[in-house]
Amino acid sequence: MNRGYAIVGLTNPKTPSNVGSAMRACGVYRAAGLFYSGERYKEAQKFVTDPGKHWRHIPMRHCEDLHIVVPYDCVPVAVDIIDGAIPLQEYKHPERAFYVFGPEDGTLGKKTLEWCRDVVYVPTDGCMNLAASVNVVLYDRLAKQLIKKGTTGR
Repeated sequence: MNRGYAIVGLTNPKTPSNVGSAMRACGVYRAAGLFYSGERYKEAQKFVTDPGKHWRHIPMRHCEDLHIVVPYDCVPVAVDIIDGAIPLQEYKHPERAFYVFGPEDGTLGKKTLEWCRDVVYVPTDGCMNLAASVNVVLYDRLAKQLIKKGTTGR
């Protein structure tokens, strides 16, 4: 069993399908929970974009401010395409990470970046959608854990 955990934070997500798909990613890549802020989205559990119904096994909660739900001694990691961000392939994931993703139609902004210890980006030729970004980051985390342990995860 891997030690530590990953939690996903979504800043004001735009669509129910993105939240449902992000929740599905949490389930398949072993994330411990999902928090989301903003008012554009309600009741993600009811959407078919999470056919495995991972919300039954992984906590998902709305909050006013993602910063206040970061657990003790957990590293906030912003995922955003900004100057100075670390390319994901070079990033060493912390044992306990709270990954913060911005909305598809915006960026995280200075206020969020101020409380995040690390900032990473996924190198692409364009902008990925929110759910795709969550999938790639959580996959990278799990793959690096499995390589370190010398297992395939099954």
